[in-house]
Amino acid sequence: MTAIGGLNETPLHAALKRAVAPDGASFEVTIDGYVIDVVHEDLLIEVQTRNLGGMRDKLARLLEGHRVRLVLPVTQHAWIVKRPAGTRRRSPKRGHPMDVARELVAIPHLLGHPNLEIDVLLIHQDEIREHREGVAWRRKGWVTVDRKLVAIVGQHRIAGTHGLLTLLPGGLSEPFGSAEVAKAAGASRRSAQQLLYCLRSTAAIEPVDKIGNAVQYRRTAKP
Repeated sequence: MTAIGGLNETPLHAALKRAVAPDGASFEVTIDGYVIDVVHEDLLIEVQTRNLGGMRDKLARLLEGHRVRLVLPVTQHAWIVKRPAGTRRRSPKRGHPMDVARELVAIPHLLGHPNLEIDVLLIHQDEIREHREGVAWRRKGWVTVDRKLVAIVGQHRIAGTHGLLTLLPGGLSEPFGSAEVAKAAGASRRSAQQLLYCLRSTAAIEPVDKIGNAVQYRRTAKP
């Protein structure tokens, strides 16, 4: 098994790689000119903790001839740890699986690809902050310097053209718009808009009406 550890790898990324790797997997294997986080038999696993758009070309190339599992974490709860004092408090922000859409909007043309599956991991994490004079004035000089995995508390696998439909809240009646989706899910309106954009890109939903400026949709098929 290849050892874990790469240049500039964050503790959060390294911990997630270990968590999602099947028994007997290899780490940091070069395939088609790209370094892959985890390889197990014919499956390539890529963990992306930020900026999915930055790996758009890599993902498109790999999908041409390989099964790829894209792992995307969503922080359900975070604890803010200040160093060196060591104080720890829970952030009031709460994540929702639908929040993954803010990354998926970077690859609408790849969603639904038959070789792609997406694992959304709900996680708890520590956000490590240090005080730096003259920066981050809105946070009074406190800067996030690291993120560490505390626990994985949920998993949501998405596959196939209509797989994203499983991110819609249950009991959602049709037609629906972003306001109805956000309210039913307890998520932000922005996340709902981004999810609907992704769903429309895969033709999993279609517009049927418009109320004011709000487009209303219906599902084109069941997941």
